[in-house]
Amino acid sequence: MNIPLNVDWQQILLHWMNLVILTGGLYFLLYKPVKQFMTKREEYYRELNDQAAGKLQEAERLKAEYQARLDGAEEEIHQARAKAQQAVQQSVEEQMATARQIVARAQAEAEHSRERVLKESQRELRELAAAAVKKLTAQPGSMDPFDQFLNLAEEGESHEKQ
Repeated sequence: MNIPLNVDWQQILLHWMNLVILTGGLYFLLYKPVKQFMTKREEYYRELNDQAAGKLQEAERLKAEYQARLDGAEEEIHQARAKAQQAVQQSVEEQMATARQIVARAQAEAEHSRERVLKESQRELRELAAAAVKKLTAQPGSMDPFDQFLNLAEEGESHEKQ
């Protein structure tokens, strides 16, 4: 069957058939495997991205946890420092109270000793004056009483030195 213009329908159908077979073959040989490869690759990178996002979230969680621990440690340090300062202050106050008590006792003892020494010196002075008066009255003499007192005092000093 010849058609004018020299068109052979059988040739056209064969070419169409070759084109369909070639397209189907290329689809099964190239397109499908390439599409599967691309899908697998896309899934692989998506999985890597998900893992990276998971690791990033874990890192953020750990960072927040460590930051909370750090803040807690800073608070503990602050509290420990405050306790230490309070203990030092209390120790200083206790030592100051002890020192005040010691000073008060020392002052009381010093006052007591001063009063005792003063009383004793007054007693000794009275005894010396009484002894001097006795000696002056006991010796009838030609000396003036004041001179006699001075002589007796000098004698008392010489006896004490020996």
